[in-house]
Parts: sequence; structure tokens; C-alpha cells
Amino acid sequence: MYTQGLDQQGPANERREGVESPADIAAFQARIDAEEKIEAKDWMPAAYRRTLIRQISQHAHSEIIGMQPEGNWLTRAPTLKRKAILLAKVQDEAGHGLYLYSAGETLGTSRDEMVNDLLTGKAKYSSIFNYPTLSWADIGAIGWLVDGAAIMNQIPLCRCSYGPYARAMVRVCKEESFHQRQGFDIMLKLSRGTEKQKEMAQDALNRWWWPSIMMFGPSDTDSKHSALSMAWKIKRFSNDELRQKFIDVTVPQAEFLGLRVPDSELEFDTATGHYKFGAIDWQELREVIAGNGPCNRQRMARRRKAHDDGSWVRAAARAYGDKQAAKKAAA
Repeated sequence: MYTQGLDQQGPANERREGVESPADIAAFQARIDAEEKIEAKDWMPAAYRRTLIRQISQHAHSEIIGMQPEGNWLTRAPTLKRKAILLAKVQDEAGHGLYLYSAGETLGTSRDEMVNDLLTGKAKYSSIFNYPTLSWADIGAIGWLVDGAAIMNQIPLCRCSYGPYARAMVRVCKEESFHQRQGFDIMLKLSRGTEKQKEMAQDALNRWWWPSIMMFGPSDTDSKHSALSMAWKIKRFSNDELRQKFIDVTVPQAEFLGLRVPDSELEFDTATGHYKFGAIDWQELREVIAGNGPCNRQRMARRRKAHDDGSWVRAAARAYGDKQAAKKAAA
């Protein structure tokens, strides 16, 4: 879908390979400002390409790694219906990774390169997936909070200036909306259940609230990439804007559930129409991103093992491809 015809660059692209004149850059920015979509064969600044590869590959890695904490509960979900729903969700996440790796390939990088960057630690994935799922309520909290935060961040990406990424995100966001509903439904059932179930739901909220708030990335003053990404309309809102919007939407949902958000400084400001919230532990975020979170090593060890275990499948696929290519050449 995304890589078709990318080996057929036109003469203009060939002449200007690696050239970034002020006129080219100005013309490119004019297209961005006019809300035109940049397509794979269009000329683009090298920094724009690098930014997209970094963001899309990180997004794809997050979808793949994110299967682990929920896959941990596939055999332990409380009912057959819950098992089937969770299995479908985990399958969706694998599909999201596939769409995104495909979108990344349109930028001139290969899936092997992107995956290798993940396995060697060069590329990152979302910090949220380095926390453990200790109870069934954690699956509800992930759906409600983590997928809710993801939707808040990803819906604007449907209007990303890079066409293949924007189009991939349309389907991703539709499926994520179901994931969020599934998580909220789990939390609703638990919060309306026994005292022990309510305690389980509250405990999950206590542990997942702040990591979910950190999902939006560092504050705007510390973010290295936000300003340029917004100028290029890869991103449409800053980290802090999205974080505030998420809090404003989610706090009333917690109140509906009868759960308490674990923030003693949380207060609705009638003057601004937004919630004030407490200080974020940015040191925790830095530690998790640096590989020192509760499950960093476990997540990567399992991903590397899965990659190694699947080597025979990749080898078989390559052999089949080579065989078909040889037949076609001999015909």
C-alpha cells in the first residue's frame, strides 16, 4: 500500500538529491502552510525526513512492545468474552505496528533498519510500556488511560503533513477508540463491583495515572523536537497542550467511576476552565527513557527473543521471494 512505485523517482528529484537551496526550503514550507500533503516521492528537507522516520518508527515500536503488558493477561482474563476482546485488541496493536513500519518505509528506510535500531537500543518506544500489569484492573487502566492518551495524541496526526502517516493514522485511531471503550468498561464494572474490586480499580488508577500523564513527553520548554515538528505540521499541538486536554477530559470520567485521581493538588480553575495539577516527576520519565524503568530490560529481552525465534519465518519468506523472482525472470 505504502511502498508501491517508490523506486520510480522523477527527474526533478534525481537532480536535487541532497540539495537544499533556500528556494527549495521556502517552497516546501509554503506547501506545508497551505495544508498540502507531502507524499513519498515529493522533495523534502533531510531534517523533515529524519524527524518523520524517528517519530513513525518510535510509534511502530511502541505498538509492538505494547502488546507485551496486555499479552501477559490473555490466559488470565476473567471470562471467555474478556479473553476474546483482549486477544482482538492485542492483534490490533500488531496491525498498527505493521501500518506504521510500512509508512516508515516510504521515507527510504527499511523495516529491517527500523527493527534493528529498536533491538540495539538506538531507537526508543513509549515509556508507558515499561510498567508492569499487576492485576486485571491494569488492563482496564491501560485501555482507559493509556489508549485514551494515545487517542488524544494521535487524532491530530490524521492531519499530519506527511500523507502516508496521516492516512495510516485514520484506521489506527478508529481501532484505538474501541480499545479505550474496552478499558473504561472494565473499570466501570470493577468500580460498581465488590469493595475488593473497587480497591483493585483504585490501585490501578493510582499506579497508571502519572505514567499516562508523562506519555505526552517532556514539558514544552524541555522538548527538543516539538517546535520544529509543529512548524512542519507533523504535530498540531504541543506536549503540554495535549496533556492538559487529556487531564480535562479524564478527571470527570474518574469522578463518574467513583475513583480518586492520585493528585492532591488537582483543582478545577473556573477562570481558565482547566484543571490545575501537581508537579510531574520528570526524573522518573528520564530514568524510564534511559532504560531504567521497572520492565525495560524484560520488555526488550522478550522482543529480542521473539525476533530471534522468528528468524526462520523471515528466511523462508526471502527464499520463497527469491524463487518466485527466478521463475519470473526465466519466463
